[in-house]
Amino acid sequence: MARQSLSGKVVVVTGGAQGIGAATAAALHRRGARLVLGDLDRVRAEKTAGELGPDVVASPLDVTDTAAFTAFLDDVESTVGLIDVLINNAGIMPLSPLDEEDDASTRRLLEINVHAVVHGTREAVKRMKPRGRGHIVNVASMAGKSGFAGAATYCATKHAVVGLSEAVHLELRSTGVEVSCVMPAVVRTELASGLGEARFIKSVGPEDVAAAIVDALERPKFDVFVPKSLDLTGRITRLFPRAFGEWLVRALGGDQLLASAAHSPERAEYEGRAARSAPSAVPPGGSV
Repeated sequence: MARQSLSGKVVVVTGGAQGIGAATAAALHRRGARLVLGDLDRVRAEKTAGELGPDVVASPLDVTDTAAFTAFLDDVESTVGLIDVLINNAGIMPLSPLDEEDDASTRRLLEINVHAVVHGTREAVKRMKPRGRGHIVNVASMAGKSGFAGAATYCATKHAVVGLSEAVHLELRSTGVEVSCVMPAVVRTELASGLGEARFIKSVGPEDVAAAIVDALERPKFDVFVPKSLDLTGRITRLFPRAFGEWLVRALGGDQLLASAAHSPERAEYEGRAARSAPSAVPPGGSV
């Protein structure tokens, strides 16, 4: 399949100020895309946009405020151009055993990692489907295919993103609108602070994920595993009984990869920032 050009395409990246979002924006900018970065951290988003070039737009965005999210997309289309690509990248990963996770944290995870992705995807479909073109990229995780101790709700949210993406992919068949679901291993960003290395899966950098996203946009495909070996690993593991698969993960140290980092000093700064990441997700005082 011939590569599709990204030059001149209007691309929106949520959570675009840093990490995977910023790396993806940089990779797309090199391809000539017209970029809009939405992020709760306006200062950092503007800094990232300024480093990429004067043609990159940065806007404040709380993805949990659905009315504001819609207005943000409307503004992009009225000032920059019709959206060709929406990358739902914004997400958080607070870690703790489920019985130690307070309900405010649960609500925040569900609002940012699930509801915002559902809303963004729905808005993209409404805009792209009538035009018969467009591409929606939802950033999930290998945690959307497996469960990991110490991150039960996070895993639940990423399973939801995978399921959402699969269903919408089927709904959009033959419409001209593409859907890609990105499932990386541990990505060395602030979100992965305090995490060790698993012997069976090597961590990747945000640039690796960015390159995979660019490739999926240029040569459309649904499943985007980073590294690609994750796909084969998952297929092989599913051939064996669950007990063997769980034993293998334990033997390779993967069962405690996330749990061992919960409450670690190395994660304190990130966990604090994640707790302040969505003003609209949790009512004042954290009550629900």
